[in-house]
Parts: sequence; structure tokens; C-alpha cells
Amino acid sequence: MKSNWLNCLSRRALLALAAVLLPMLSAVAQQTAAAGPEMADQLRQDGKIYVVVAVIVVILVGVLGYLISIDRKVSRLERELRD
Repeated sequence: MKSNWLNCLSRRALLALAAVLLPMLSAVAQQTAAAGPEMADQLRQDGKIYVVVAVIVVILVGVLGYLISIDRKVSRLERELRD
């Protein structure tokens, strides 16, 4: 039976991801609650804010993919040691 990708992730990997994302989300929420930095306004006017968001999303997806691949390798090695 093939398990889904959530079962492959260890709790440590999920906690590490949450530990990285939660402070970032709170920082973004604080910045949007404030008047807003001039740099973000300029990026919005130039239409470059989407490039910044895309780069951040690509980096986060890459980190998540790396965590998943490392978790799979460690799980495979643990199974080999048990057998």
C-alpha cells in the first residue's frame, strides 16, 4: 500500500517548516498593518512585486522538496538498518 506524502514527512520536518514559516508570516502581517515600506510601494508601481513573490515561493517550494527528499532517504536507511 502506497502512503501519501504527508505520511512520509516526519514530525521533525513539519515542525522545522512551521518554525521557519510562522515567524515569516507574523513579520509580513506586522508590515502590512503598518503604513508600508516605500520599497514595496515602488515595487508594486513597477509591477516587480510579482517577481519577488515568485522567487520567494520558488525558494520555499525548493526547501520543502529538499526536506521531503531527505526524509525519504533517512526513512529508507532506517528500514535497511532494521532488516
